[in-house]
Amino acid sequence: MPQLILAIDAAQRRASVTLVDGARVRAARDGAPATGLADTLAVWVDECLHDAGVAAPALDAIAVTIGPGSFTGLRAAIALAQGIGLAANVPVHGITMSEAFSAALPALHRDLWIALSARRGRVFIERDGIAAGFDETDPPEPARPVALAGDRAGDIAARLASRGFDVQLTDARSCTGPAIAMALRHRIATGLPDRPAMPRYVDPPEAKRPAAGLRPAPR
Repeated sequence: MPQLILAIDAAQRRASVTLVDGARVRAARDGAPATGLADTLAVWVDECLHDAGVAAPALDAIAVTIGPGSFTGLRAAIALAQGIGLAANVPVHGITMSEAFSAALPALHRDLWIALSARRGRVFIERDGIAAGFDETDPPEPARPVALAGDRAGDIAARLASRGFDVQLTDARSCTGPAIAMALRHRIATGLPDRPAMPRYVDPPEAKRPAAGLRPAPR
């Protein structure tokens, strides 16, 4: 069972890097950088390892959130995790947002929905391990009592409650490094298959071809 785990999350607006040793946090950084997320995450990893006096090859595992969430954040966090893992020969594991939030809220006795920010008036909602995008004014209707977590949990819980649905609003707005590490250990302990560190995109990227077309390949 991995004990020393580097947990990286940039699926939401607030990103974090946490070095978790068993049940103890050895070092942590978090924030919402306006620019330079990829560079900031790399600096945070270096600072956490330095603060704890740990070299990357000494890690037992790297756990990184794989979505749903920010397209840019997922790419930056997963690329960094894979790069460190490859260089230090440390296994890298992908953790979904549902797994991370569920690990932080183990005592719920109802279904857990994860509601996360998306662009242009939309929200990502992960239910039963399946993520989809919805108009923020028209979330899906639950068939059973549900609990809400994530940075858009308050908005979605209020809309559902106003329609008469049985909704519990949790206080979990962002997933934490310890919860990410707990989710990885839970998966291993219960014999669930490993999940590769590959992004779980809900919407396609918004990149568009230039109006004048692509430039010809270099000769």
